[in-house]
Amino acid sequence: MPPAATDFYAAALKSTGTGDAPAPEPWSVRDAAGRTYSLADALDRWTGEADDVDRGFLTRSRGTVLDVGCGPGRLTAELARRGVHALGLDISPTALRLARRSGATVIRRSVFEPVVAEGLWGTTLLADGNIGIGGDPAALLRRCRALVAPGGLVLVETERPGVGQRTTRLRLERAGAVSAWFDWAHVGCDAIQQLAGGAGLRLTESWEDGGRWFAALRRDPTPGIS
Repeated sequence: MPPAATDFYAAALKSTGTGDAPAPEPWSVRDAAGRTYSLADALDRWTGEADDVDRGFLTRSRGTVLDVGCGPGRLTAELARRGVHALGLDISPTALRLARRSGATVIRRSVFEPVVAEGLWGTTLLADGNIGIGGDPAALLRRCRALVAPGGLVLVETERPGVGQRTTRLRLERAGAVSAWFDWAHVGCDAIQQLAGGAGLRLTESWEDGGRWFAALRRDPTPGIS
């Protein structure tokens, strides 16, 4: 997200009651086609504790875990409670403050910036639709492949079947206030295998749980792809 949109994201996180003040109006996201979607349920989930679906997702992780776009850190904190060495990345200071409060180890960093132990992580997480970050899922998956060790996993939360792959522009809204537009990708479970293959990853498992869709991608050494 651009800085202005990140500021709105921070305000939305605060509106859940885990931050500094309640919001007078609900938050929503609007796409370039004019469709709007409420963020209320997503914000409640992001700022809560890991639920059963999250825990099922995390059981697939192996070794050390890098949580990309960790937000308020519920997954990173859950891994820490299990004794797993996990690090969360996010660019929002508000999200990181909430994550640390929950017991997560996090740093302010874009996934496209240098990250400690590159090429050595056991698992990289792209949960909560974070495959959409930046609007270029192919580039994001290539970056995640570079972060994990050979044989490592990239665990991805996708969208439902039939979504395919498309990039749009989104903005956050509340009571007439709007953020800057930012690029975001939508990737359905039917599109992840082709994307993974182009990034040097192999789809090893896909599953649905509680109305959410996931995929496990493995880094197998592939000549010509680094």
